[in-house]
Amino acid sequence: MSNLTTRMKRRIKRELSEKKPTIRIGKNQASKEILKEIEKRLEQKEMIKIKILQSALQENKAKEIASKIAKETEATLVEIRGHTLILYKPRAKNSGK
Repeated sequence: MSNLTTRMKRRIKRELSEKKPTIRIGKNQASKEILKEIEKRLEQKEMIKIKILQSALQENKAKEIASKIAKETEATLVEIRGHTLILYKPRAKNSGK
C-alpha cells in the first residue's frame, strides 16, 4: 500500500467525484470474483469508485467492507463517503525499464 499525500488524495477525489461507481458490492460482499475484477480495474486505471449496496450491509459496516477490500487488493483506501468508496493503487512498474 502506498502513502498518499493530501494533494494526491484531493486530485483523486476530484477526478472521480463526477463519475459513477464502476463496481457494486452486493450480498456476496467481497467475493473472490469481485476482488479479481477490482484488481483488474485498478491495474487499468489506478483508481476506482465502488458502491456498497444495502444488501451487503447486513452485519458489516461500510468501513469494515472497504478496509477488507483495500487490504485484499493491496490498494489504498482514499475515501469512504456513505456507502461509496474510492481505492487507489499505482500501476506496477515494468521491471524491464
